Amino acid sequence: MSRFISRGARRVLDISLIAVTAPIWLPIIGAVSAAVLVTSGRPVFFNQERVGRNGETFSMRKFRSMRNGENPVIPDPGRITAIGAILRRTSLDELPQLINVLDGSMSLVGPRPLLPEQLSALSSTQLLRFTVRPGLTGLAQVNGRNELSWDERFEFDLEWAERPTLRRYLSILAQTRETVISGEGIEGHDHNDRVIRETTERASSPVDVDQDVVFLDEQHLDLDAIGRLELTIEELQQRAAGSRR
Repeated sequence: MSRFISRGARRVLDISLIAVTAPIWLPIIGAVSAAVLVTSGRPVFFNQERVGRNGETFSMRKFRSMRNGENPVIPDPGRITAIGAILRRTSLDELPQLINVLDGSMSLVGPRPLLPEQLSALSSTQLLRFTVRPGLTGLAQVNGRNELSWDERFEFDLEWAERPTLRRYLSILAQTRETVISGEGIEGHDHNDRVIRETTERASSPVDVDQDVVFLDEQHLDLDAIGRLELTIEELQQRAAGSRR
């Protein structure tokens, strides 16, 4: 059975792999930046607040693939630029998140980072996904991606959070290459999905400033959900400690 790899070991792997592959991805980032600038103008990058490990928020970077304006929960096909469609099809729009991996807010492998308003749609068990760093790719991304419901994605996220092994880490990275080349799972985003429906309603509803809500750059986190997250972090630590005995 493959051994668990600690958070520190995963960090070393992340940095090492990024350093070794820098001659490949640095020229690509330069070329894509130029293409976006020439065809779509500024800004080249799109920064969005996401929720990371332990519920801490960070600014996630992507290449801008839509015309300027509010970012919808589900991508608006009418606002996707010509170059943006290519970047999304090839997943090159996600490449700037390597910078997030370098600064420690993300890992190469882990659950995809969520929007703050999605937090309240998760159950106490699903919040366990926040006990690990979010990833550039993960189990859900190589097992259906957007074709999965959000609840199905959370199941894969929990599987990684509870058993982050070296074999699984390397396997996910290898499978990601095939997934990106095939374009599998690019389409999806079922409007009737429970999480999408609840997130859309929350994002569009007015916020009562008298409620226990934390505002983060025009987005908000429910304090009750954060409290549940703190409890589940302790629960996962105890569970992980027991599985290593």
